Amino acid sequence: MTPTRRAVLKTSVLGATLALPFVRGAHAAGKLRAAFWDHPVPGVQPAMKELCMAWAERERVELALDFVSANGDRNLILIAEEAQARAGHDIMAMPSWYAAAQADKLEPVDDVMAALIARNGGVNAATAYLGRQRGTWIAVPRAAGGPLLASCARIDMLRNFADLDVTRMYPAGGAPEADLVDKWDWDAFLTAAKGCFAGACPFGLPLGTTSDSVDWVGTVFASHGAELVDRDGNITVRSEPVEQVLDWFRRLARVLPVGVHAWNNTSNNRHLISGRGALIMNPPSAWIVAKRDMPRIAEKLWTFPPPKGPKGRFEAGIPWYWGIWNFSANKSAAKSLLLFLSRRAAVEALIEASQGFDIPAYENFLDFAAWREQEPPKGTLSHYPPRGDVIVSIAGAPAPAPIATQIYTQATMTKLVTRATQGGQSNRQAIAWAAHELEGFMRI
Repeated sequence: MTPTRRAVLKTSVLGATLALPFVRGAHAAGKLRAAFWDHPVPGVQPAMKELCMAWAERERVELALDFVSANGDRNLILIAEEAQARAGHDIMAMPSWYAAAQADKLEPVDDVMAALIARNGGVNAATAYLGRQRGTWIAVPRAAGGPLLASCARIDMLRNFADLDVTRMYPAGGAPEADLVDKWDWDAFLTAAKGCFAGACPFGLPLGTTSDSVDWVGTVFASHGAELVDRDGNITVRSEPVEQVLDWFRRLARVLPVGVHAWNNTSNNRHLISGRGALIMNPPSAWIVAKRDMPRIAEKLWTFPPPKGPKGRFEAGIPWYWGIWNFSANKSAAKSLLLFLSRRAAVEALIEASQGFDIPAYENFLDFAAWREQEPPKGTLSHYPPRGDVIVSIAGAPAPAPIATQIYTQATMTKLVTRATQGGQSNRQAIAWAAHELEGFMRI
């Protein structure tokens, strides 16, 4: 008999109660306010509310939940307001860079993370890079994590115009085909892009200043070892790897749709769903929309890791965190709730609710059935989780977080690429501009 979700939640609540060292006395008690992200996949908010209220009932905590939208940066405005006022919620959901930016106002959570890593396995590189500042965990990775920018491609178009069978390279429910995967590098990617361009179905790869552009471009830089600033804060943009990346983008830009330098985060999704594009780098959001609105497109889509470069196969992560304000009046209950939400049963329920959109930070949580079972076509997301040789990264790393934040938010990498591919500048001129920008970031 398959257990119901309510039965799973009840079991996980009991398990959490038996293993939470942060609850004072028999119950956490008191009041707790949490602000969570209003997830774009409709099923996530009800699942999160059900989990939290089950925990609150068991622990006899008066829990108030708010789900805050990212539209209009409302969540970012709320973070800034509460940090300045030193009042508001106890737990705050924070996008990638915002926990590190508020590190001095967040309660250290080394105790929580020690327990979670011991139980759930290590976290991916991007999550650790931003979640640990000055040797201390400042926030807990959001239970269901955040999306990754994988390759999402039309099976038929890659077969017809690039002689590439992605369902054979990354078969549904099976291990990747080692020989094919080993050949899946950025040179092979460029060859496939040229073939699809000739077939009137070009890759939809944005080169603008919004996050989708920055994220996927950052993986090309990382996989070539092309750092703009190293981990010690030294400017390293004047390098052979950076020149190699710019040369590669010059070749790619010739076979992309007109206007990609001005695309935003919805442009690549629309390009794929329209039926005019063969491949994008994106979370499964485009596939989810296609499944709802254009099922004939969705049934031809396959999600799989990006190509590799000389330094490895890097995939863009968008880690989210839950921070506990250091002015919270109920830190014990806050830690108890975050421990509970980070248990396997709870995380699996949230992944199921998101239709596989999210990727947990922990290595032991990459085997859930949700990714194997999603359709159409069956198994389309089975290779979405970052397994094997995939390294989860974020553009701007490994620079110190205050500098990397500027590299990311100012879209330095994509602006550098644009100067080389559209602005008529030589590599040396474009790199000189980037070095000047980076010097300015050092003074902020």
